[in-house]
Amino acid sequence: MSIQIITIDGPSGSGKGTLAAKLAQHYQFHLLDSGALYRLLGLALEQHNLLDALDSQLVTCIEIATHLDIEFKSTTQGIAVLLNGEDVSTTIRTERVGEFASKVAVVPELRAALLTRQHAFAQAPGLVADGRDMATAIFPQAQAKIYLTASAESRAARRVKQLQAMGLDVKINDILANIEARDQRDMQRSVAPLKPAPDAYIIDSSDLSIDEVFTLMTTYVDQCLAN
Repeated sequence: MSIQIITIDGPSGSGKGTLAAKLAQHYQFHLLDSGALYRLLGLALEQHNLLDALDSQLVTCIEIATHLDIEFKSTTQGIAVLLNGEDVSTTIRTERVGEFASKVAVVPELRAALLTRQHAFAQAPGLVADGRDMATAIFPQAQAKIYLTASAESRAARRVKQLQAMGLDVKINDILANIEARDQRDMQRSVAPLKPAPDAYIIDSSDLSIDEVFTLMTTYVDQCLAN
């Protein structure tokens, strides 16, 4: 039986994670949050004081990426993310660790080290993969490819609400600047830059609710998986 794959790509803050989780639950598929992998690697390299020495310590960084001790656990509160046995679910969602991930993601050798791990998530009956290059680089064979985007301003406003709900004091101008800088890095990197796949279904969620986007997605995915 072939494994059905749904990919959701798009910039930071577009709602990919929330909607990927909803789709995975709806279709009873496995879930890959590829952004979490990059955030985990970024955090691990920072803990080893290697994040500012990616070029000079590349061999060591690749070794850490290859043997990263991570685990995703389903809990009543959602998906718990563990690094070396420690729950870092909240830590990896901070802007600081997001910056770590962005630095890691531009290094081709580190992307290659995480490739096999990402492919391993594709198990029956299917997979919902959320990231920046799921359709263009990791799972080009996916039956359903979605590119979810939104204006930088609307993404910044959502991110501020999310971080404030976590008890963090943030300013929207700082968040907006971070988002715009990350977009530029992701779109201009030499390997697997952020862009829609040629056959992707593009959704702009700037003025849409989660439920409205979810309806658009399921209508599209149902058609793709039926073919």
